[in-house]
Amino acid sequence: MVPKLTKGFMSNKKLLDRVKSPNNMYSYCRVIGCPHSASAGTTEGLNHLYCRKHEDHYERHGSYTKRSYTASEINPYRKIALGWLKANKDDITVKLAIKGIERLYRNAGAHIEAFRLRGLSPKERAKAAWARLREAKVDPISPLAAMLAVELVIFNDPQPERKQHFKLVQGAKLVHRMASGSHKRWERETNNGKVEVTEMHKYPRSRGRVLVHIGQQLEKASELVVASYTHENML
Repeated sequence: MVPKLTKGFMSNKKLLDRVKSPNNMYSYCRVIGCPHSASAGTTEGLNHLYCRKHEDHYERHGSYTKRSYTASEINPYRKIALGWLKANKDDITVKLAIKGIERLYRNAGAHIEAFRLRGLSPKERAKAAWARLREAKVDPISPLAAMLAVELVIFNDPQPERKQHFKLVQGAKLVHRMASGSHKRWERETNNGKVEVTEMHKYPRSRGRVLVHIGQQLEKASELVVASYTHENML
């Protein structure tokens, strides 16, 4: 046990030393017009291509440069997707996709409150997100509509981000918002007879590897539906 601990400690120390020793070879971010250095050229990271600001953008949006779609941009496509799914609910591809989402609900494990997620791995947080949807009784069609809407908005975007990672993150962010928070409310009577209310609202962070896990699971469940809609309406 001791050699393994020592090896891990030395590995972490080397990583910290690399972060704290900026490399002047990486003196600028690859995003055109960005005045910052790539994080490997600073004491803020090891990325050889992008600065800390654009790394953070990638973590939150799935792209170093393109932002997430706003509600006003994607909601019209969600309505189209939801309408098509409901109109074709007896189609075998839609039935299989719904079963895929229901399987994610069943396999998500116990419901975990948002304020108890600290310390969990991204994969465990992704399962917790599906468990929150199950707990909130979110219709399995809704996540499917979200993923189909992402396909539609990217298809109709005059300046789209075509990378798969962006699509996965955008779909995951929509799912994450469907039942993202935990809310607690307590009431107690004070000495003067008044009722004092205490509330707590906690929302898990919508960024990082957890979005990739959710997006991959969502894509696998919805791939037949997306292919069917694309063949019927976009070819």
